[in-house]
Amino acid sequence: MTKTTRTVKNTGALVAAAAVTALVFPAQAHAAAVACGGGVSTQNIGARGCISAERWQDGRIYWRDITAHALLTNSRAHASWVEYEAYSTTDGSYWDKMGSGRIIVERRSTIGPIAIASTTRLCDTTKVTIRVHVRPAGGVWSNWSSAATSQCQT
Repeated sequence: MTKTTRTVKNTGALVAAAAVTALVFPAQAHAAAVACGGGVSTQNIGARGCISAERWQDGRIYWRDITAHALLTNSRAHASWVEYEAYSTTDGSYWDKMGSGRIIVERRSTIGPIAIASTTRLCDTTKVTIRVHVRPAGGVWSNWSSAATSQCQT
């Protein structure tokens, strides 16, 4: 592979990553920033849970669309199937499963953020928290990586 071919491939990969990020996270005036939690890992598979919320209005009522995301890292020497789940809560006492999925993560790479699931809630003074955990194929679940938003508290 020539140096020019590598440069073109690398540039294309960067442009594609930027485009995917732009599609995943809303850029409208009412969109809250994406908040990511700390990293957790199990068997060289790492995860960060992230949350985004977009506020919108229907008549006189404000709503928010909340999306749970995961950023997955595989530091293994081989590709691995990774399962992930996301749960949400508004008061910390009851966790509601938002969604789950499974994806192959190439060796020594990071993918995401992957949108796991979305939910729509009324805007109120309640903070919404999501938590994400991962499990490599045949492995054990990681601890939780949490993220929260108070986007409607303005």
